[in-house]
Amino acid sequence: MELVRAEALAARGALAHLDDERVDAALDLTIGLLGERADEILAANARDLAAAAALDEGARDRLRLDGARLRTIAEGVRATRALPPIERGVRTWTLPNGLAVEERRIPIGVVGANFEARPNVAVDIASQVLKSGNAVVLRTGAAALGTVTALVDHVLRPALGEAAAAVGLVRAPERAGAEALVSMPGLVPLVILRGSGASTAALARLAAEHGVRALAHAEGGGVLYAHSSADRAKLDLLVRTSLDRLGVCNRLNLALADTVELADAIASACAELGVAVAAELPPSREWALEPDRIGTITLRVVAGLDEAVRVANEETSGLAAAIVAEDGAAAGRFLDGYRGTAAFWNAPTRFADGFELLGTPETGISVDRVPGPRGPVTYRDLCLRQYRVVGDGTQHR
Repeated sequence: MELVRAEALAARGALAHLDDERVDAALDLTIGLLGERADEILAANARDLAAAAALDEGARDRLRLDGARLRTIAEGVRATRALPPIERGVRTWTLPNGLAVEERRIPIGVVGANFEARPNVAVDIASQVLKSGNAVVLRTGAAALGTVTALVDHVLRPALGEAAAAVGLVRAPERAGAEALVSMPGLVPLVILRGSGASTAALARLAAEHGVRALAHAEGGGVLYAHSSADRAKLDLLVRTSLDRLGVCNRLNLALADTVELADAIASACAELGVAVAAELPPSREWALEPDRIGTITLRVVAGLDEAVRVANEETSGLAAAIVAEDGAAAGRFLDGYRGTAAFWNAPTRFADGFELLGTPETGISVDRVPGPRGPVTYRDLCLRQYRVVGDGTQHR
């Protein structure tokens, strides 16, 4: 708790040195330093990989960095740098009594970020949080701590100069660091959570107990519903484009079909892709995070559109759902009935992505069913609403 508290306090103190110009300059320097200090970063990553021999190959691949991946990280920072600064003023109006009112977006302060052992996420989230005008405290999985430490100490902090403390880091591998990060509402009122479903969900519950808002990207998986009017060629193509990558959250996870024939068509496409079909696995789970199930989808025959909508709403994470249909009225009913973050008609759920839909990098995708940031969360969402009111001293109630 004290370690996290110290990082958060230092980050809060650095807020006074952050403004749009300094952040943009820091992001420019970050891009350069990722190249100039590649040797230190890759050496730290090699040590992490050597110590993580027991991890499965999928986890090791997510942990691994090389020159090409560092250049990809730099491209992500460049995309964030190119975004316009947040327009702080939203709207203004004058009350009948003469009070001038302005609605504004203001920074949250210190934002926490807990993520699995993927070093690229450290730079990705830090750059977006900084772009929003906030400071950040990062906490990663133990396997990536050495690499993330190198990225923070050799790239992100040097780029920020006197505002270096605006990027904090929990420099301890124990899970207690994550638990502390979601337990300090006064210092870290918002935490971005990304990682495996069970552990991330547990952190989200702990955050709620402590009054910390969590934007949790814990569950994913897309739904693809084949309506009786579906064009077979479109269905085949959409199954394939929904499974072009398996280790991502917006891939096809649950397929629903009105008829056995449509279900067979889905199963046939999956077989050609080497993806197994199951009927009993819980459909709301994100197979991409389970190495032994990554090549699996769930397939069900449903009793029509109403059941498809019910299943998509009640038995999945609510990330995204698509309908394949030539019947426009049926498609409209599905799109209107689905309550998840993104609804698609004759298009794959793989486009449930901040950069694809909004042209803006995302910190994650929130599947919250309450008002607030929902769907792809970008730097524009990391703000609070504030009203500024100016009078002339004569107004009264």
